[in-house]
Amino acid sequence: MLALQCISKSYRTPHHRSTPLKDVTANVENGAFITITGPSGTGKSTLFRLLTRLEEPDEGQIFYLGRPLSEWHPPELRQKLHYVFQAPVLFPGTVADNLSYPAKLKGDTLLAEEMEDLLLRVSLPQDYVSRRIEELSGGEKQRVNIARSLSLTPDVLLLDEPTSALDEKSAKHIENEIKAYHEAGHTVLWITHSPEQAKRLGSILWRLKDGCLETELTP
Repeated sequence: MLALQCISKSYRTPHHRSTPLKDVTANVENGAFITITGPSGTGKSTLFRLLTRLEEPDEGQIFYLGRPLSEWHPPELRQKLHYVFQAPVLFPGTVADNLSYPAKLKGDTLLAEEMEDLLLRVSLPQDYVSRRIEELSGGEKQRVNIARSLSLTPDVLLLDEPTSALDEKSAKHIENEIKAYHEAGHTVLWITHSPEQAKRLGSILWRLKDGCLETELTP
């Protein structure tokens, strides 16, 4: 489904150059659940930005369904490979406004019952559909962010530490929901700083360190 061929990405400042990704080659099979770990600044989020064409690699090429990413129109690509940022990206208004936004972009309508179901999937009460975003806590905003992403049913879901702002009970609920999403036939890549969470969730583990990628099967 996804193929990374000799991907490198560097950043330069007047006094420093960092290369979070160096000649990375990897494949993602359809239906895989991959967890990604590594110290801060080792290219985990950079990888997701490259996969969704928020940035372009300095060297190498990435393919999705056999086509170079450069041939995909970014808005179309980002519906199929959807990136859930660690910090929730929501706009002012109600929860309903945010949940219905992806459907509106496609000329569709998200019914009230569908929005309520999405909230239940991320362990939020159904009446939150009328809440204003500014009234929500950080963890509640992240769950709305995840619910909105699930409404797109992307082929590949890219999750950047989605449970870092959640309490243990809520985090467990999100883990179970994403596992169910994967079991329904979707591909998931999940960045985490927790080795225990990585082994608990994914069948394949990627470790990024010093710009290089190591992969292994989890028990």
